[in-house]
Amino acid sequence: MHDILDSFHPAVANWFRRTYTVPTLPQAQAWPLIQSGRHVLIAAPTGSGKTLAAFLATIDALVRLGVRGQLGNETRVVYVSPLKALSNDIHRNLEEPLAGIRQELVALGYPDVEIRTLVRTGDTPQADRSRMRRQPPHILVTTPESLYILLTSESGRATLASTRTVIVDEIHALA
Repeated sequence: MHDILDSFHPAVANWFRRTYTVPTLPQAQAWPLIQSGRHVLIAAPTGSGKTLAAFLATIDALVRLGVRGQLGNETRVVYVSPLKALSNDIHRNLEEPLAGIRQELVALGYPDVEIRTLVRTGDTPQADRSRMRRQPPHILVTTPESLYILLTSESGRATLASTRTVIVDEIHALA
């Protein structure tokens, strides 16, 4: 039987197995589609792992680029979520996996891959916004309102030009 986690980089798969044991149904169904470059809409109950379903496949792609030394100084992923959902989701579904996967990379003898993230909201200090222009995050986490501001500014559009993946959480709020 094919293990869906075999399609991930070994460090990503090891981290997931140590943390969650087995994928949820939405994860197992979404990952192959995301990895093949398809557009995916994940509709499932709260607590079913939807956000990690979207994030893990994109993190895996960034890890693979990083291991090959091909992860550029550019924003590759934009995660759009209403402000109220940001703090819990980001810690559990982004910060923890990135830290755990980095540990797995080192343990397996792979080069360390730093995947930069930045949360940009209306409250983001000007210094952080300037730093974002100088050293773009690989994963930009933002609200619908802040995405609109980025899209309407020349520097924002330049930052977003390298984006390959957009994850929209709570799509009804964006609509």
